[in-house]
Amino acid sequence: MRPLLLLACLSPLVTLLPATASAAEVCDIPPRFGLSPLAVSIVNTACNEHRLWYRPFIDRDGRAASLSVTEAEDVHLADNGLVAWQRVVGYWRQSGTLSPMGSQPGASSCMAPPGTRYTDSDCRAFLVDNPWSAAFISWVMTRASVPGFTRSPRHIDYIRAAYQNSGPYRMADPTQEKPAPGDLLCYLRDRRETLSYSGLVQSLGSGAVTHWKSHCEVVIAANMGGDRTLYLIGGNVMNTVAMRKLDLDRSGRIDLPPAKASTSDGVDPGCTPGREEECSFNRQDWAALLKLVATAPAMAPMPPPDPAGTSAPPWVPQGTPTPPPASPHPGARALPPAPTPPAPATTPPVQSPQTS
Repeated sequence: MRPLLLLACLSPLVTLLPATASAAEVCDIPPRFGLSPLAVSIVNTACNEHRLWYRPFIDRDGRAASLSVTEAEDVHLADNGLVAWQRVVGYWRQSGTLSPMGSQPGASSCMAPPGTRYTDSDCRAFLVDNPWSAAFISWVMTRASVPGFTRSPRHIDYIRAAYQNSGPYRMADPTQEKPAPGDLLCYLRDRRETLSYSGLVQSLGSGAVTHWKSHCEVVIAANMGGDRTLYLIGGNVMNTVAMRKLDLDRSGRIDLPPAKASTSDGVDPGCTPGREEECSFNRQDWAALLKLVATAPAMAPMPPPDPAGTSAPPWVPQGTPTPPPASPHPGARALPPAPTPPAPATTPPVQSPQTS
């Protein structure tokens, strides 16, 4: 009877203990105190898109832990209004990165309003055939009103701008500096050898970097609640807008996983049942951390997109110079930009909605 009496005496105390808190969604936690207005705008913009795509993510071990909707599907996103493939078209069009893709099959069809069977099919083929991760980053920067950002269908163009200290970012070594919300973390891809930061700096300094393939993601949070985790959001990750988790060390720097192995001739042996260690999505040549140096948006955020998510004119903050988009291929034919409607004279700028 004594154990029962002891349990009866302790039971009132148990009710006074705090309940175990459930894990919080990092995008649902208010930005930490001290972040610049621009960093908050970048984080909120990326998080809103991640919610829209049903929050897919890659876990700390580099495994695809959740995936609901992909780029070319004709299904509704979380707001039950936007369609997945039309949303991706919106990233291309509203960022101004579709025009320099004019030589690619299907690009002109993506300039047409949705609803025609031929142009819809042609455009959706373009979305599958062409990586849109840089278009997504350019869209986030446009929507967050980041001043002077080099919008491009190639990540390497704004990596180069950061290396040259031109624009809102500067390039840093991801093994030496701590990531913060609003930064960009980038890796090089499809190369025969791992370059890391030092190799990338040397190549940029010598002018050897041309149309190198790369990929960047937005830093959302670092060490949230002391969890030693870096949270990133990128577009065209697993063909969706996904979050990635990476480990941080005790000092807050990124504990970068090793890059994927390659044979002596530079061939990637690939992910196979016998080579599970090569199957981590987090094993990349993480070569650059782009640190946000600008602090204030250029002006009020851009108006929300049309219901189809494919507003034709790319929105440009007033007073912000927009560099001409670089052509992805020499001699590529650029699509003519859609006309920009005049700004209303008496209506104040529309604030960015929380769920678009």
